[in-house]
Amino acid sequence: MSKLYIVPTPIGNLKDMTFRAVEVLNEVDLILAEDTRISGKLLKHYDIGTQMQSHHMHNEHRMVEQLVQKLKNGLSIALISDAGTPAISDPGFLLTRACVENNVEVDCLPGATAFVPALVNSGLPNDKFVFEGFLPVKKGRQTRLLVLAEETRTIVFYESPHKLIKTLTHFCEYFGEDRPVSVSRELTKLYEETIRGTAKEVLDHYTDKPAKGEIVIVVGGSK
Repeated sequence: MSKLYIVPTPIGNLKDMTFRAVEVLNEVDLILAEDTRISGKLLKHYDIGTQMQSHHMHNEHRMVEQLVQKLKNGLSIALISDAGTPAISDPGFLLTRACVENNVEVDCLPGATAFVPALVNSGLPNDKFVFEGFLPVKKGRQTRLLVLAEETRTIVFYESPHKLIKTLTHFCEYFGEDRPVSVSRELTKLYEETIRGTAKEVLDHYTDKPAKGEIVIVVGGSK
């Protein structure tokens, strides 16, 4: 039966691939990959020979209709991103929505995603939280920060290493220097670390020791 599978891939440690994910990637007719060069290494590691096709933020809009038609014609397709669960700050939403609108079955497998371990090991309340992903780079950034300054739930952000200092500086400015912050980077990898403290303490740490790798920031809610 035709179906779109959303398949999470490891965020660093290849051992975090599930048995079911490997099985699905072996059985589908086509794999949509954010970057075929990166995904090619994963597929080679697990000896998966399924055909791949590029599906990324620059071409996903024009590909959706064509892919839905392939699914309606009986193909089974798996969507993967470079790391983690597709559609979480990665391509995937547009195709998933189109499948739902066209009555094409969608099956999202459970698996790796960066914000869950970062949230849990932050030590901050996680019974209720807000996932913000990446903040706006310029337009709308200040407006968003002003809104989030009043958020009482724990807030989760993604950030790139070269923008971390700017973002932590803004947290000090808009949320207050004493707001609790936890920064996790390189999760599941050799140099994984989590730095916890106030916004000012974490800012000072990364000012002295610039960060590298993928970053998740967890911020305590407003009291």
